Amino acid sequence: MFTLFQAEWFKLRKTNILPILFTGPIVGILIGLFANTDMFPDEANQWTGLLLVMNLTYALLFLPLVTGILAATICRYEHQAGGWKQLLSLPVSREQVFVTKYFLLVFLILVIQLLYFLSFTSVGLVRGLTDTFPMAIVWKSIVGGWIATFPLAALQLWMSTMFKSFAASFSVNVIFTLPAILAINSAKFGPYYPWAQPFSMMYVGGDTTDVFFIPWEQLLTVVGGSFLVFFIGGYIYFKRKPI
Repeated sequence: MFTLFQAEWFKLRKTNILPILFTGPIVGILIGLFANTDMFPDEANQWTGLLLVMNLTYALLFLPLVTGILAATICRYEHQAGGWKQLLSLPVSREQVFVTKYFLLVFLILVIQLLYFLSFTSVGLVRGLTDTFPMAIVWKSIVGGWIATFPLAALQLWMSTMFKSFAASFSVNVIFTLPAILAINSAKFGPYYPWAQPFSMMYVGGDTTDVFFIPWEQLLTVVGGSFLVFFIGGYIYFKRKPI
């Protein structure tokens, strides 16, 4: 598995992966620098207010969309010139290939989250925020957003192994991401919509006593349940995929 992971990483270095990884932090910096935080009361923590504003666009739209872009990028090499046949002719199983690509995908999302954390702190320093830095809340938001992408990463990897076209797999992601804008405003559908979970788990305006700002039941059933459905579905499809 480790050798296969190294091979996947080597192939990834041949793609334009760096611009994708740095897009999130750049988006965060632009949002943070021009964000209007005057709407928050004076007693509110300045860092928390800034994070709340930055997360609105980042967690709601960018994070789910970039997950699909990364998944398509990871599978792009195999869709060219019989790459799947070449890869599976090696002494590796389909199960190992799928699991390795998934681990690589969630690792890249973690890198983006860490870079976003750096962009957030940089914006706060540039704006001269003087309040106490809420380390626990900020890290809960960063890690929560990462965990919330686990089911989306599984589905997008499934779609990326299915479709040769980058546009096809990305379109599926866009179709399900845009309704999240409406879902988060619904107390009935928002907690159960997988594409709304990155925002919900990064929303510092929620109950800070809950794990990742959402109830345990929501984390286990919606995030955990959708992860199992999408991962197992993609795993079975790839195992039976005609090459």
